This record gives sequence, C-alpha cells and structure tokens, in this order.
Amino acid sequence: MVQLVVRAMKNRFLIFSFLILTFCGCEQEPAPDPVPASDLYFPPLLSENWETTSIQLEEAKVQELEKMLVENGSRAFILLKDGKIALEFYSGNRLASNLPFQQSSFWYWASAGKTLTATLVGLAQEEGYLSLNESTSEILGPGWSSLPTEKEPQIQVHHHLSMTTGLADDVSNPDDYSPESLRYLTDPGKRWAYHNAPYTLLDSILTRSTGSDFPDFFHQKIGSKIGMNGFWQKIGFNQVFFSDARSMARFGLMILAGGRWEQEEIVRDKNYFSAMLSTSQDYNESYGYLWWLNGKESFMLPGVQTTFPGSFIPEGPSDMVCAMGRDGQFLCVVPSERLVLVRLGENPDQSPVPFLFLNRIWEVLGK
Repeated sequence: MVQLVVRAMKNRFLIFSFLILTFCGCEQEPAPDPVPASDLYFPPLLSENWETTSIQLEEAKVQELEKMLVENGSRAFILLKDGKIALEFYSGNRLASNLPFQQSSFWYWASAGKTLTATLVGLAQEEGYLSLNESTSEILGPGWSSLPTEKEPQIQVHHHLSMTTGLADDVSNPDDYSPESLRYLTDPGKRWAYHNAPYTLLDSILTRSTGSDFPDFFHQKIGSKIGMNGFWQKIGFNQVFFSDARSMARFGLMILAGGRWEQEEIVRDKNYFSAMLSTSQDYNESYGYLWWLNGKESFMLPGVQTTFPGSFIPEGPSDMVCAMGRDGQFLCVVPSERLVLVRLGENPDQSPVPFLFLNRIWEVLGK
C-alpha cells in the first residue's frame, strides 16, 4: 500500500494578480461576468425534480436540432435557461448495452473532465495545499520526468493547467506520463501544445498536495455539494469521469453562477475563477486553464501548431466557455444568455474533438 504523505499547508502571501502577470505575458481580457446566483434556479440536491422553462425557438428548429443530434450519435442533450431545463433529449443505447439511453444513464466526459480538475486545483490553492507557481518537482519529487536536472524544476503547476509545460508531445502515447515518456522540447511557457500526459499529472499533484485520493477530493469539494451523480474510472493512464447528463449540467450551472450553488460559494477565490476562464498564455488565445474560450481573435487546435484566425465556434456566443472532450462531449456556458448546453454521445465525424459539429448546433440554435 502506498502511504500518502500530507504536505504541510502553506501560507500564501503573493497577490494573485501579480502571479497572473508572472505566468502570462499576454494582455488578458477579463473572463465573462458570472450570473448572480440569486437570478438563477438551482435544482434540489437529492431529487430528480428540475423545473422547466421555454425559449424562443421555433418548433421546426427544435425538430431540426433533434434530428441532427440523433443522426450524429448523440445520447443526451440538455439546454438550461436561467438554470431551468428548456430542452432535453435522449436517444440511442447505453454504454456496452442494448438498453435505451435514459435520463439516469451514464456516459464518459473524456477531456471535458479536464475542467473538473482545473476547478479542483483552484480549490486546493484556495485551501493552502499548493500554489500555482510551485514547482512540480516540489510536489512530486525529483525524477518525475526525463528532463535535465536543471530544467525539471522550472515546470510549475500553472504550466500543466495552460498546456505550456514544454514537454515533447511527439511521442508514441501522448497519455503516457511515465518519466521516460516526458522529454524536454523547450522551456516551460514557450509553447502551447495539447498534451494529455502533463495534464494527467495534475491528479497526482492534487493527491500528493491534499493527502486525499483524487476522486474523494472531487466528491468532497464539488460532486456532493452540487448533487452530481458520477464516478472516476482509471482507463489506461487517464482518470475518466462518467456521469448522467444532468450532472454535467449541474457543473455548468455552478460555473454560470460564478462558482456558487445557491447561497454556498463552492469556489471562493474569484481571482482564480476569473483566470481559469481567461486566456492563460501567449500562444492560444482561446485556451484558459483547461477551458476553451470562444470569441477570441485566434485559436489553436489539438495536434497542430497552426494558429487559425477567428473564434473556434464562430456561430456560438462570443462569451461562451466550453469543456470539450473526445467524440463530442460538450459543456458550454454562456453568461450573457444565461445558458448551459450539454451534449454527450458518439463522435459525429472523424476529428478528435468535433468543433464543426458544435458549431452546427449553435447555428441551429442561433446566437
């Protein structure tokens, strides 16, 4: 049995705005203003009851949307307005079963679950377990990578959140976080590359820092507080979150409310919350701390080093922030419209993350 060593909690005296200037030389646009919790409906924690509402969308558009979702392998779709359910569809079969997919059925979040981890890192810093500018080596110990001894300590926690560790991503298995697979390419903060392995190390960083098992820390700090029904499953090198669609909607509603659930502040550090939903580095304007940000002047995509002009979801609202995962697992939060959108299901096309399909959804919904 591996004994967890609880690191002593530290007092943090650095002003967070100074840290942001240290981490990111970019001119940072502010995150979208959250919606006051008093203006939103929150479903009860231990109940399937959830109030509904209507939106201004023609019935023909609703039918077009549902047809498109079904034809593209969707299992669940939810649209919240002011916290209430405006649209809710289910179709197809459950995972590894011929039974119909229903409200209570579970599906995987894939990389959309990265946003759960990003929120947990903020909570861990808030409680003094770690600091974003802390060296990864201070937490995991030396030798967690194959980097030269003078280079390894330069990687800090915030580099894992912003995909700027500088580790080589041209590896046979980008999920492999064993030391021999974590090789030096450039100094941290000098390059953005979507790389799963450095992200996945945040699980170990949180476990070592807090002294709590990663899934337990999630359940204690987020899941149980907002009524999420799901579990973490280790698949290969990755921790993958599975839940019903309404649980994903609950998390999106908490983000829409600025880190609150009714009267309880889940995320008290508003500076971290804002930084999480703002451009985190100089290279990909459309990437925060593991969140995708719409409405920017340019964006980069996983697997390529090309910068593309414009918003990554041009038909979507400009203040939209998204959790996005393989095969089209989407959670979109739109403060200006007080909307939360959830889509779970199979891959509608052959791209790792089907941005074009999400763009088509917003084209039907309209901005």
